[in-house]
Amino acid sequence: MFTGIIEEMGTVKALRREAGAARLSLSAATVLEGTALGDSICVNGVCLTVVEMGRNEFSADVAVETLRVTNLGELKAGARVNLERALQLSARIGGHLVSGHVDAVGRLREKRDEGNGWRIFFDAPETVLRYVIKKGSIAIDGISLTVADVDRAGFSIAMIPHTARLTTLGFKAAGDSVNLESDIIGKYVERLLPGKAEGSVSLDLLKKNGFA
Repeated sequence: MFTGIIEEMGTVKALRREAGAARLSLSAATVLEGTALGDSICVNGVCLTVVEMGRNEFSADVAVETLRVTNLGELKAGARVNLERALQLSARIGGHLVSGHVDAVGRLREKRDEGNGWRIFFDAPETVLRYVIKKGSIAIDGISLTVADVDRAGFSIAMIPHTARLTTLGFKAAGDSVNLESDIIGKYVERLLPGKAEGSVSLDLLKKNGFA
């Protein structure tokens, strides 16, 4: 489990394909402090297991399924990625609970200057949008962000200069892909509500169960 507060940007050393899967090697510093083989590190929003370590570098295996549902397969040597170590129970949760299990790949639609920051619009599939609400939380390439607004095709967020400096979102441009993970709490709420098998939550369903 992670918080979506990026600790550093690492650099891709290599992405080697191996029988449909891949071995991803990265250079890093901060996230290697206190890390051991078998520990989890979130790479652009994807929870990966450290299988090799050296001085200022580590490697992780990327499964076929992970390559299918994320954009990790697009990484090239020299690319920068967002990195975060797994959450310690004694730590402050500065963002929100992020599992590192990406729901889908979205795409940056537009980036607009807004005051001293930016408003960024993303296109997202319905499988993600069903859990996205205004002022709710979403993880974009592992970054915990607040949803500013939602439309039929996607959603927007407000990015401050601090986030632009310390994460890959600062140099993303229109057309770039991003890994999206919706708030896990929304998924559990939907799963536990009666009538889930018949479809999505409706006003009638809420009324029948005393919520409206």
